Amino acid sequence: MAESPEEVAVLVQRVVKDIRNAFQRNPHIDEIGLIPCPEARYNRSPIVLVENKLGVESWCVKFLLPYVHNKLLLYRQRKQWLNKDELIDVTCTLLLLNPDFTTAWNVRKELILSGTLNPLKDLHLGKLALTKFPKSPETWIHRRWVLQQLIQENSLPSLVTKGNLGAAPVERIHRLVQEEMNVCSEAAGRYPSNYNAWSHRIWVLQHLGKLTIKVLLDELSSTKYWVSMHVSDHSGFHYRQFLLNSLIGRTVTDSNLLLQNRMGNVQNPSLLKEEESAGAAAACEEEQSVDLPHCLEEELELCTELIDTYPGHETLWCHRRCVFYLQHHLKNRIPLLSAVVSSVGSNDETLNNSHYSPAISHMAQAMDVDGLNESSSKQVYTQETKRLKRAPVQDSFGPEMEYRFINEVLSTCRDVDQARFATAYRKWLVTFLGQ
Repeated sequence: MAESPEEVAVLVQRVVKDIRNAFQRNPHIDEIGLIPCPEARYNRSPIVLVENKLGVESWCVKFLLPYVHNKLLLYRQRKQWLNKDELIDVTCTLLLLNPDFTTAWNVRKELILSGTLNPLKDLHLGKLALTKFPKSPETWIHRRWVLQQLIQENSLPSLVTKGNLGAAPVERIHRLVQEEMNVCSEAAGRYPSNYNAWSHRIWVLQHLGKLTIKVLLDELSSTKYWVSMHVSDHSGFHYRQFLLNSLIGRTVTDSNLLLQNRMGNVQNPSLLKEEESAGAAAACEEEQSVDLPHCLEEELELCTELIDTYPGHETLWCHRRCVFYLQHHLKNRIPLLSAVVSSVGSNDETLNNSHYSPAISHMAQAMDVDGLNESSSKQVYTQETKRLKRAPVQDSFGPEMEYRFINEVLSTCRDVDQARFATAYRKWLVTFLGQ
């Protein structure tokens, strides 16, 4: 075994070269790990590549990690020169063994900005590091930085090209979103309550997915099975709470914008017709899939099923509180929006006669919620109006059903924790509804 500094240098250089050759032979490596091996029993490389798995025998780490660490620090202190290829190999080896070493990521940032290193390779390196260290905060931070660089690259062609040439960046962004979702799911499965992975997933939705309704609904569907298999993972349920809250906020915000535009242009029929034709396509797309009360009902049913199947998990009861909270506030928001949109959507003659005074508008909300009075025979129903009307909040999942569910749990459960969580949930309901 190597003991002198010269022997250690030769050993480390050989191992670094073997790691580089492994990636060249198989660029589809998808996992790394340490192979328990206290001593070098055979005269062979400590780097083992089997199919798409890369293993490093543990005996060489005590030589490899300090050497590459010191070598990189000497480079940053301008005491030792390393060419670009050596920097890529040294930082790759170092980050596979210790991905929380910020200096190594910063060196790779400089290589990316100089055009020496492909940012997609850094995404792959970070993905491999997360298979061994799924909660590494520096890896997630660097990953977001790389994604921001890719977003800027993809946004440039759309600014200078015309026609269908701008479709390619959109497809690349879509592939990036799908890849990041897979990386986050794998990291969340490897480490319980992996807050860093779920926070990164939220960041991706905000900056790459733009929190579109389609993406939010797809994420609700794709994470349903995961949370069912990890009933104690609060981070996963918090992510679903974020999805539901964003879905409600996005839909109600779009409704408010549509309402403001219609109210602002109600005395200008030409502008109103232009906005209706311009927004018809977007409204039609959301019309096909958005049903907020139904989404919350399904989420509450999921909570009921999981609580019955896996008693004694506080995470499920906390999630139920959030779902009921959202459902309760949505019940007070959607009927008001539906009434206002219906009244604004009345024929122009009725609106012009009223000069749109606030008092008459309030009367229209109270008396003509569905826009079915005799003077509205020429009622114009927008996509938003029909969506809001056909999806009233069901009362079957109101406070009465919650109290009934709690009583059933308390009367049948034998788990002490389950009874304690049910009692706490009932106290919360009494306090919340009494406000």
